[in-house]
Formats: sequence, C-alpha cells, structure tokens
Amino acid sequence: MALKRELGFLQVFAVGAGAMISSGLFILPAIGFKVVGPGIFLCYLLAALLLLPSLLSKAELVTAMPKAGGTYFFIDRSLGPGFGTVGGIAAWASLAFKSAFALLGIGVFASYIVPSGMSLWETKIVACVCCVVFALINLLGVRHAGRLQTVLVFVMLAVLVVYSAAGVRHVNLANCRPLLPHGWSTLLMGAGMVFVSFGGVTKVATLGEEVRQPRRDVLLGMFGAYIVVSLLYVVCVFVTVAVLPGAQFAEAGAPLNEAAQTFWGRPGAILLGAAALAAFLTTGNAGILAASRTLMAMSRDGLVPAQLGSVDKKRGTPVAAIAATSAFMIAIILLLNLTLFVKAASAMKVLLFTLVMLSHILMRESRIPTYQPSWRAPLYPWPQIAGIVLYGFLLVELGTIPLAIAVAVLGGAVAWYAFYAKVHVMRESALVRVAGRLVAADFDDHDIEVELSRIARERDERVLDRFDHLIQDCTILDATEPMTRDDLFRVIAETLAPGIGLPPERVFDLLSAREQLATTVVRPGLAIPHLILEDVQQFQVLMVRSQPGVVFLDDQAPVNALFVLAASPAERDFYLQALVAVAEIAQAPDFDRKWRTARGPEALREAVLAAERRREEGWAR
Repeated sequence: MALKRELGFLQVFAVGAGAMISSGLFILPAIGFKVVGPGIFLCYLLAALLLLPSLLSKAELVTAMPKAGGTYFFIDRSLGPGFGTVGGIAAWASLAFKSAFALLGIGVFASYIVPSGMSLWETKIVACVCCVVFALINLLGVRHAGRLQTVLVFVMLAVLVVYSAAGVRHVNLANCRPLLPHGWSTLLMGAGMVFVSFGGVTKVATLGEEVRQPRRDVLLGMFGAYIVVSLLYVVCVFVTVAVLPGAQFAEAGAPLNEAAQTFWGRPGAILLGAAALAAFLTTGNAGILAASRTLMAMSRDGLVPAQLGSVDKKRGTPVAAIAATSAFMIAIILLLNLTLFVKAASAMKVLLFTLVMLSHILMRESRIPTYQPSWRAPLYPWPQIAGIVLYGFLLVELGTIPLAIAVAVLGGAVAWYAFYAKVHVMRESALVRVAGRLVAADFDDHDIEVELSRIARERDERVLDRFDHLIQDCTILDATEPMTRDDLFRVIAETLAPGIGLPPERVFDLLSAREQLATTVVRPGLAIPHLILEDVQQFQVLMVRSQPGVVFLDDQAPVNALFVLAASPAERDFYLQALVAVAEIAQAPDFDRKWRTARGPEALREAVLAAERRREEGWAR
C-alpha cells in the first residue's frame, strides 16, 4: 500500500531544518573551540561547503526517484541490493543513534530550566518518554508529525534569529583573536567534527513519497533548510565566540545559553534552553520519521522481513517500521554509551554521502532513458569527484575507533545480506547497466528502466485514462523469431480468441479480411490491425513487437510495432480515439528507439504508458 502524500513545502523545510539543528549548535561549538579556537565559526562555513556536493547529488536523485527510503533507495537502485542492504542498515542505524542522542541532550539543558537539574537516569527516562510520544504522533499520520515539526522548528528559528540580532550589539572582536591559535591545519579537523551537524538536511529525501508536489517541494525544502540553517550556524557561533571570553567559551556546556545569559540574564538562558529543547525534540521526531521510512522501503524490496513494510490503510503510516525504530532507539538510550556510537554514526554518515555521490554518477553514466530528474545538479561530475576525495579526508579526521565501529556495523549489514537478503532478491541496478556484465534475462522480475518510468509517472501524478488502463491490462507479445504476416496473424488470433469468445479461425479471417481491404500499416515500422466484433460487446488491445520485423507489403519496410484493436460497433467512437492515441504515441521522435531497445514486455508497456500525448478526461475510469 502506498503512503499518503500529505506533506507540503513548510513541512519538508521543517523536517530538514529540525534534523540539522541540535547538538551541532548547542553543544558542539564548545568542543570544537578547544581544537580550533575562535575560528570555529569558519569550520561551520567550511562544513556547509563540504556538504554541497552530496546535497546536489541527493537533490537530483530525489527529483528522479521520490520514494520512501531516500538514501537507501538511491544506493540500492544504483549499486545493487548488496550495497543497498549495507547502505539501508547504515542509514537506519545512524539515524536512530543520532536521534536517540538528541533526545538525551534534553538533560544537558535541564539546569537552565529546572533549578535542581536531572540525573542521568532521569534524563534517560524523559528521553524514552519523548521517544514514545513521537512514535505515537507518527503513528497517527505523517501530517500530524509534520505539523508538530513545523511549529517546533519555527519557534526555534525565531529564537535563534532574535538571539543573533541581539548578540551583535554585544560583540567584542578582541575575543576572536587570535582566530586560529593552533594553525590553519586545524580548520579541516574542526570542519570534520561539525560536518555531521549538517547531515540532517538530506533526511527529507526519505520522505519524497509523502510530499504532495515532490518535483518542487522536496527541492525547495531541502535547499531552503540548508541555506537558512547554514547561515544561522555561522552567525550564531560567530556571535557566541565574540560575546564570550575564550576560557569561558571552552568550558561552557552550552555556549549559546552562556552568551544569552551574559546580555539577557537568567531569562535569556531559559529562552535559549527552551530553543535547545525544541531543537533536540525536532531532531528526535525527524529521526523516527526518516528512519522508519528507510526500514519500510527495505522491507518492500525483500531485504528485511515483510512485516516491517506494513502500512496502516486508514492513516497511511508504516506502523511496524515506526514501532521497530522507536523500540531500537529506546534500547540504545537505556543500554549504551551513546557518545562513541554517535561518532560512529557520523562516520557512517560520511560513508553514506560518498555512496550517494557514486550513485548519482552511476545513474548519469548508465544512460537509462527513464532516469528523468526534474532538476539536474550543475557542474556535474566535478563537485561529486571533489566531494568523494574530501570525504576521504573527513573519515580520517573522525578517528580510528569511530571508524572501526562503523565498519563493524557495515560488516553486520554485509552478513545480513549474505545470509538473508541475497536469497530474496535479484534486482537490476545502474551499476549492471554501466558494467554490462550481466544479461537482461537474469532480471526477469525487475527492470530498472521500467521502475524509474513508473516512479516518474507517480511523481508527476499523471491521471490515467481508459486507453492507459487498457494498456496496463493488455497482453504483450514479443516475437524474436522471423515469421510471415499470416503466421503472425495466427499467433495474434490464438491470443485474442479466448478473451473475445470467438474461435481462433474466425479471428484470423477477420484480421486477414481487414488487411485485404486496405493495409493497416500507418507508417514505416508501425501497423494497427483492427477488427470489428459484431456479436461481442467489448474492447481489447494487444501489443506486439516483432524484433526481426514482419513484411506486410513487399515494397515497404518490415513492421516491428503492432497495436491490434478489437472493438464492438458500440465502441466505434472510442475505437477512433484509440487510433488517435496510438498515432500520437508513435509520432514521438524517440518512439522507435525505445520500442526497439525495450528489454521485454514490461518495458514495452511502460514505453507506451510514459509517452506524452493528449489524455481525454472523459475516458478516465
């Protein structure tokens, strides 16, 4: 069952912005300050620029494939189910770790709101309760989760804008000197530390299937959140650095709260504490929202048990995936030391970004005709190549232990694929198209070209008319052996006869008689044989491709494409309209190429359904 399209631009923006702002702004600057010094705000600017290559890649991919799962779906369809399993599990685990850590961050700010503070276990209990609440909201429907996310995010953004504007009046540039006391080499190290603060913006790609206008709103929401939050990161951290003396900044558990208390007093610290709580809550909510869709998408593809892909018919939400994700988050909140695992999640995030850029390159280079993004990344492939190289340096900067944990998680994903998923799926990918090592027959149950075409039609919300429905349901013959026209007519008659209730011999006679009256070849390579069924009340279509070609007339080119129409006299008007529809489809400049190169009956069907033509509203079923 499909998910409901209930998210608009504001909700998409809110998910992206809310997923970005949490510990990366309220806690991480103090940690980065100890490594870099007052120039820590430059690290945020550099990290924003480093994110751009992967953001460009994901933006193009999501406009071509707005499907649940986002990063997982792109990797799977580009690199194959093996990489898809690894990428999906890594994406789901990293989202869960980061979101659980965000909910635990509530305790850090308790002292700014609750005078007595909170113990570690009290913090964990509050985090678990918040996780359950967000799970219930997500179960009610993506619309409710999106609305809550929007309110929290805009309250948080308003507080940060006011904080920045007020803080500028108290800036002391002397606090920014020396800018990089430990040298310029620490700038990349600091950028690697804060890079993960920006990764949340790409979570919106996971929700592409639930966005009302994915061609527009996903793109605008993603880039809007990236620009707004990146500016706020740089400005807020700069203001904080310039307001607080270096020693105070380095020792502050929550630097923005300390700075707000400097020029607003206790109310300022409380206000920023409330904004921080909203930030952590939005990250937790967005994490459940995005991670559950990844799990559901993997279940659809047979990579994890099918039960995790169930969707509530009334609310259109992936119930089992939300429950499993929330339970996993609660378990790691209660049982694990999250700090180390969050660093590992950061390493996995960088690896995933690298795989996304590779996916983008493979999709472009595969030359799949139905890969039709509504927006294309500029300057391709240079940003992607530069990004892959730079992300390699970031992985080194994250350290050995987090990378080892990330590799262990990925190793577990490989084992899962080898012992469970591999026997459940055999799916074509863009990598196979590029390599050309396997033949199409190995993927009879899946054609990446057909799937991309269907996704494009779903994305554009194309309304199907009666002719489309006939094409969806019709039989398709794909003849690979040479044959005469009469031999082909006999095969067509045998195929049509059971459905129209006439003997095959009678159907053959009707086809031959019509051809004797006047040829049904309407242009070189295309014929539309048709027959009127005097005693039968129905309309049928049969599509035929003859790969060697069938000679209808000696002085004409062989026919490769046949649309056979069988109609009763009562259907004469629609019969004429169907003839017009076939003519429009076949007039497309690339129709003959698509028909000739289609890799089987389903690809032929999709070539007709995806064709641009005038669709009659009166035909809609």
